[in-house]
Amino acid sequence: MSEILNANPTIRSAADLPSRRREPTKKTKTQRPFGLLSSTIPDSAYTPDPFNPSSSSESESSDNDEEVEPIDEQEIYDLIASIQDPEHPLTLGSLSVVNLPDITMTSTLPPSSLSNPSLPAITTVTVLVTPTITHCSLATVIGLGVRVRLEQALPPRFRVDVRIKEGTHSTAEQVNRQLGDKERVAAALENGTLMGVLRKMLEGC
Repeated sequence: MSEILNANPTIRSAADLPSRRREPTKKTKTQRPFGLLSSTIPDSAYTPDPFNPSSSSESESSDNDEEVEPIDEQEIYDLIASIQDPEHPLTLGSLSVVNLPDITMTSTLPPSSLSNPSLPAITTVTVLVTPTITHCSLATVIGLGVRVRLEQALPPRFRVDVRIKEGTHSTAEQVNRQLGDKERVAAALENGTLMGVLRKMLEGC
């Protein structure tokens, strides 16, 4: 890994990356009494006045904000775009290694849903990775980084499928077999050196 495989990769500016702007969550202000002992009581001991209409509405709105929102392709992109490339001090998003149009989600009902309709659907997230060069020897490492990031961040009802995009790598079929083999992936994650590389890649996430 000491020799740089692609010394001049194409870099996208942060302004060009797809993103979803999120409004900052409003925090409910608590009223704290003033007195000689007020400084000795922690802020957590004071709660909003339940009879104050404004505090009640703010509390309700914050509860609504905390409701589970559907996870979409943009959310998946946000999770993996900040992964650092193992070769360059740049993110996979800025190098166009991961791209929003190359992320798809497919939902299917689990086999046991017939007997238990309350079970949530299983969602498969497919991410197509585009290496910066067609002979990149780190393609498998990048794919593993994406897979590990998503499996750590997503709920259990999600399945992760990471592949090399067709026509972007000379040994894409071989790499895809490695990334799709659970036993190979598990064995690879037991390698201390590889895990060190993956941890560094995920530091900024």
